Amino acid sequence: MHRRRLPIGIQTFAKIRADDHYYVDKTGFIRQLTDEGTQYFLSRPRRFGKSLLLDTLGELFAGNEALFRGLLIHPHWDWATRYPVIRISFGGGIVQDRVALEYKIGEQLRINQDALGLRCTETGSGACFAELLRLAHAATGQRAVVLVDEYDKPILDNLTDPATARAARDGLRDLYSVIKDNDAHVRFVFITGVSKFSKVSIFSGLNNLNDITVDAAYSALCGYTEQDVETVFAPELAGLDRDDIRRWYNGYNWTGEAVYNPFDLLLLFQKREFRTWWFETGTPTFLVDLLMQRGFFTPSLARLRADEALLSAFDVDHLATEALLWQTGYLTFTGARRIGARLEYTLGYPNLEVESALNDSLIKALIGQPGRASELTSRLYDLLAAADFDGLRAHLDSLFAAIPYQWHTGNPIARYEGYYASVFYSHLAALGLDLTAEDTSRQGRVDLALKFNDRIWLFEFKVVELEPAGRALQQLKERDYAAQYRALGQPIHLIGIEFSREQRGVVGFEVETL
Repeated sequence: MHRRRLPIGIQTFAKIRADDHYYVDKTGFIRQLTDEGTQYFLSRPRRFGKSLLLDTLGELFAGNEALFRGLLIHPHWDWATRYPVIRISFGGGIVQDRVALEYKIGEQLRINQDALGLRCTETGSGACFAELLRLAHAATGQRAVVLVDEYDKPILDNLTDPATARAARDGLRDLYSVIKDNDAHVRFVFITGVSKFSKVSIFSGLNNLNDITVDAAYSALCGYTEQDVETVFAPELAGLDRDDIRRWYNGYNWTGEAVYNPFDLLLLFQKREFRTWWFETGTPTFLVDLLMQRGFFTPSLARLRADEALLSAFDVDHLATEALLWQTGYLTFTGARRIGARLEYTLGYPNLEVESALNDSLIKALIGQPGRASELTSRLYDLLAAADFDGLRAHLDSLFAAIPYQWHTGNPIARYEGYYASVFYSHLAALGLDLTAEDTSRQGRVDLALKFNDRIWLFEFKVVELEPAGRALQQLKERDYAAQYRALGQPIHLIGIEFSREQRGVVGFEVETL
């Protein structure tokens, strides 16, 4: 099998095609898009191939036929017609105020004028954009194609400063409204970004904009499918366990076919080791801080429920936690159901990479000492491997003792009853083991099931006032949580853990092995 170059970080379609890189053919999807509509919006997490998709669209509409030979769309496209393509990207640099945004827009418009050999006479950015659309149509006889990449970055760069974020949002809304007002000069529009801001807040009036973010037909528009891995990347699979590849990196889903993040797979094929490649490119500091401020119950990350309206109602003044986790790629769709007129989604981790890395970030934030958290996580693994229950009890004491007193008194999440369960859950989940949060519906207590080292570990947490009451182990036994695991024929450890808010730690720890 012929091994090709790995297109790591390459967002230019022509370069991929010319330099013998692997290419996953997405032009079948593109044909469907161009046949069925004219204006689209797509949200996907970072490093999912959005920029490459836009560049492919740009080359297609520009009529660069040679690049598409052998691809699905080639025999179905009118190569005699070339369209003027206007590309706008907010990917480079950070926009820190409205003035900088206007300069950035002006810069983008100047680049497009040079590329098309046209010159605007209007000075304002919105007026210039409108004039450019008209000039492009008049000069070529074909309506313009508008491709917008990272449409939301000026807003996302300023989420910690709501006033600046609102100013950026308003400036972008003014820019995008030009598309609506000049529909007669526009052939095709495709807008992409990480977030899915509410249409009212940023695309007001763009009634024809078809949001395909959550569309089963386009779930695999960006990313690599299982079949892509088996066929396109077949030469790279030798020496790598397919089950491990799936467990680590597959699982992103937008109600259709599941996909891998391209960046993860390409780095895996290059480095030949399993690591949190995607996660390491952008530590979610803002997200973690927000979860801490809101006292988020971290065990519920494994199984959240959110309706369609909540996931779509994302704006500077209303950052729904569920929407933020989903849009940034830390949670993905694991199911959907219709309840009357309401469409409800189930959200969960896409894969092992995200589950372990996100919880590693969370436990470091929850106890306030990143270095100590890493040391304790390593120690936890050894204790579980040895089934050392006395050591595990002492370890939990160390875990909570590691949390500075000031952290308890000054951190909003420490006031919540679910804090103790959140600390232990994220501490355990950071290991990346087979962990299931079984009961996440009631704040302050949670059942966890861990399958590890040919043993089953069932944890029940309770919060008590001062003295242990033995209720955690009692509940595990009375409700017979072990029943569903007995058929596995493995030792089952029932572990009841009781926390005291007054003493800020573990006061009860009981174990029974079946």
